[in-house]
Amino acid sequence: MEHTLILSAILFSTGLLTIIIKRNAIMVLMGIELMLNAANLNLIVFNRNSPGVLSGQFFSLFVIVVAVCEAAVGLAIVLRVYQYYQTAVPNEVNELKE
Repeated sequence: MEHTLILSAILFSTGLLTIIIKRNAIMVLMGIELMLNAANLNLIVFNRNSPGVLSGQFFSLFVIVVAVCEAAVGLAIVLRVYQYYQTAVPNEVNELKE
């Protein structure tokens, strides 16, 4: 269990660093996916410690469905912003700021 939790912490940290460091919007979406996968790993690991209860696996399945929807909508937004502004860097889109 400890090794899996360490792996989950490494995945979450990698995703967080990707969000903080990378400037490309697609890389930010990939960082969010890494963080969601780390949460899924935690849910499944803690579910294994309570036999007979499948709530962790159901929550993990729900997180996977939400991640797929987030990736589809996020990628569509990134493609539309790139088509209009010719950039995938969120900081360079100035017309959306007040």
